Amino acid sequence: MTKQRFMIFFLFGAIMLFLMGNAAADSDTSKSETSQSAVQKDQGSAPVYRDFGDVLVPSEMEPDADSSFVYITSGLTVGVMTVKGRVETDSLIAFFQNNMAKDNWKLISYFKSPKTLMLFRKETRWSAINITEGSYYTYAEIWVAPTVADADTGLMK
Repeated sequence: MTKQRFMIFFLFGAIMLFLMGNAAADSDTSKSETSQSAVQKDQGSAPVYRDFGDVLVPSEMEPDADSSFVYITSGLTVGVMTVKGRVETDSLIAFFQNNMAKDNWKLISYFKSPKTLMLFRKETRWSAINITEGSYYTYAEIWVAPTVADADTGLMK
């Protein structure tokens, strides 16, 4: 009987150690997965510079290569970049107002309607951002063009 009791206690103890070891490993794994997903979420939520080095785009907006054309040479990047995402139009407008100013773009004017047009200017370039809301996505066309050397900078002087 003593041998049988010893075997039962030994098996019971081994099973308990096995279960406690798995629970501790699951706890450590879930903690590391949670911290990794938090880091990825933080990294994924940061806005990014895509084709234009001085036009920040929300990370929720994905590029639409079929509707984009960007021309890049040394010292000059111009064209149109189209991005789409599931964001609210008003928050996208506020995003561009705030972040374009941080990159030294001056807001010249904008029209807010179902199709919003925002016009920005820098010393050597213009940018027009056209924001439209579709049934599933919000689209932003970001146009960047060089200025013409002797062009008049205002409508009326």
